[in-house]
Amino acid sequence: MEYINNPREIEERSFEIITEELGDKVFPEEIAPIVKRIIHTTADFEYADLLEFCNDGYAQGMEALKKGKKIYADTRMIQVAVNKKALADHGIEIVNYVHEPDVMKEAKERGVTRSTVAIEKALADDSVGIFAIGNAPTALYTLIERIKSGSAKPDLIIGAPIGFVGAAESKQALDAIDSPYVRINGRKGGSPVVAAILNAMLYQLGREW
Repeated sequence: MEYINNPREIEERSFEIITEELGDKVFPEEIAPIVKRIIHTTADFEYADLLEFCNDGYAQGMEALKKGKKIYADTRMIQVAVNKKALADHGIEIVNYVHEPDVMKEAKERGVTRSTVAIEKALADDSVGIFAIGNAPTALYTLIERIKSGSAKPDLIIGAPIGFVGAAESKQALDAIDSPYVRINGRKGGSPVVAAILNAMLYQLGREW
């Protein structure tokens, strides 16, 4: 049985197939690698139509990464899936507070989700510039509310919560703010997609790893 067993060759051939199957779809030069990496991660070509950058989200996000701004991720899966060496090369830390005892305790006392309390904790840290949300609509709603009240000004929001209750609606609510963001429209998204977006942006910073 013959098959490709070299990781680099597998990835290269995968991206060749993705490019071929995208056909005549055209994206801005800086956005095309992000679209392709999401498709590579999910094997779902619908993402080519669901990904959207708004309010100068790409440029502002890249600038935040260059400055080494901290990333708040709403799941541990995002923490695990983003390239560790790329993060280290740029002095970037990813934090996730959802499972911390103080967050769990407060969420139970208030009768709200841990994601709500965790995003509030992240907002209290001025070094957090990027908010990467792949799971919890409540986290995205809380962030939007803080921005509208003037108490938060993120460098970039990655809005990609997945699911049936509030996911699509929370992403649509981003239209009400002028902060830089990238979103996955509709019900689709999730932690692997968020990690793919971050990895693709990190890979564009020009370093080899």
